[in-house]
Amino acid sequence: MNLIEMNSISKSYRNIGFETKVLKDVTLHIKEGDYVSIIGPSGAGKSTLMAIMGCLAQPTSGEYILDYEEVGKLNDRKLSRVRNEKIGFVFQSFNLLSRATVIRNVMLPLLYNKVKKSQRTKRVEEALNAVNLDPNRWDHLSNQLSGGQIQRVAIARALVNQPSLILADEPTGNLDTKTGAMVMNTFKKLNRRKGHTIILITHEKEVAEHADRIIHIRDGGIEKDEIIRK
Repeated sequence: MNLIEMNSISKSYRNIGFETKVLKDVTLHIKEGDYVSIIGPSGAGKSTLMAIMGCLAQPTSGEYILDYEEVGKLNDRKLSRVRNEKIGFVFQSFNLLSRATVIRNVMLPLLYNKVKKSQRTKRVEEALNAVNLDPNRWDHLSNQLSGGQIQRVAIARALVNQPSLILADEPTGNLDTKTGAMVMNTFKKLNRRKGHTIILITHEKEVAEHADRIIHIRDGGIEKDEIIRK
């Protein structure tokens, strides 16, 4: 079953009469439960592609279907619902509240989605256990954690709404090699044990190779799409 269907997606930006084409006729299908990396050099169109996948931007042309909903036909309110309910984001910059506890940071999406108070604690505990964060750290402020622990909290926050899709943009970019490997192992476990659909955006070959499928982007188009393990 396809979770994502992108058909002939193009994206252009206009600036003072000039048009810059960032994505060019991209067709891409990703199944539920896939573990995919999208790799390419700076300026290849990776971030724009992720923004469209994450319903943060609309394509100039083409069709995007996410979990059986055609995204281009949704208004802003419905797009916001899709982002909140179906997509978990993990960013290179973590984007945690530095003076909030781990529990509070992970719980925030549940507050925005008005999840019942009786369910919040259970959901937060499940998400933090899924990323193997030591319970002794849960009451710490995020600025009291190591880089690897912070990224695990960010992943837990992405999981807490039980999304259909996890999008990770350069998730190891601010981490040392050892810590980055630990974070990538967390993604692998989430995919293998929990069945989460995960898409990584990266420019690093070593990071991309953690996934089962690598999509190479160059000059706004798909250069190569390869399955490296089944």
